[in-house]
Amino acid sequence: MKDILLILLSLIVFVLLVSRVGRARRKPIRGYLDLIKLSEGQKQQVEDIRRDFLPRVAGIRQSLRQRRLELGDLLFAEPHDMKAIEDKSRDISRLQAQLESEVIDHILQEKELLSPEQKRQFFDVIRTEFDKGGLGVHGEQRPGATRNAKKEG
Repeated sequence: MKDILLILLSLIVFVLLVSRVGRARRKPIRGYLDLIKLSEGQKQQVEDIRRDFLPRVAGIRQSLRQRRLELGDLLFAEPHDMKAIEDKSRDISRLQAQLESEVIDHILQEKELLSPEQKRQFFDVIRTEFDKGGLGVHGEQRPGATRNAKKEG
């Protein structure tokens, strides 16, 4: 009986280790199209698009982070400067609008590469992101969030 329990326990540990290694090897999600199956040619086209897009939005995100830090300083300065706070807030809103515009243009570019079936899958991914409250984040992981690629098929 002990031998059977030892074998069963060993099997469970083995399965857990194999599944963990499989998850560790999975490529991280860099964009929505990583969640659907693409041909090798499509993957290359997507990478070409991302080569321009990702650095551009990374710059906008960095500017947003910096402006938010500056806004935090302004909010807790004594005495506070309401005009400076409003100006910084408008600057942040402008950058957020610019980021959203870049993401929308990017989605439209990527969509043009897809077959009708892939467009339906892409639509489902985008709708899921909207349901989560936004367009999601390309090339960055949300704090505390985990994303797993959907299984092909």
